[in-house]
Amino acid sequence: MTSRNTQSSIVLRTTSYPSFAGLRPASPASSRCKKLNTSRGTKPELLLMKELQGLGLRFKKNVTTLLGTPDIVFPSHRVAVFCDGDFWHGRYWTTRRRRLSSGTNADYWIKKIEANRRRDSMVSRRLKLGGWRVVRVWESEIHQKLPILAEMIRLTVLHRSQMPRKAGR
Repeated sequence: MTSRNTQSSIVLRTTSYPSFAGLRPASPASSRCKKLNTSRGTKPELLLMKELQGLGLRFKKNVTTLLGTPDIVFPSHRVAVFCDGDFWHGRYWTTRRRRLSSGTNADYWIKKIEANRRRDSMVSRRLKLGGWRVVRVWESEIHQKLPILAEMIRLTVLHRSQMPRKAGR
């Protein structure tokens, strides 16, 4: 894996994913549903962004120059927020894995989600090493506790703004 680390960005160059080779959709309907899933501008992301803006926070969206392309970034405070989908990022993984193992294309989905979880962990670790505060929120938490999550993020940004800056940042 090749990476570049500067004071303002960390970029991931290559990532290995499970192969689709030899796999067929379970049905035309499931294929259509999966194709509609997007990586940006999801409903949970938009809800969180609107709530944060309501708290007076300003941020950048989907910063591609940062490792993992965080959904919400407060660059001057070095806070990166990821809105993780419950299915794609493996929330309640033990239970979900068991259910997936008896479904269509089980091997692919288990490998795919496990790879996503490993990548999420690596991205968080590397951003933290680069001086970033990483906040990960689950889509279901956004729907259930939106005001609480937004306030937690606001306080994180506020706390980071009160920290003394290191030379070169």
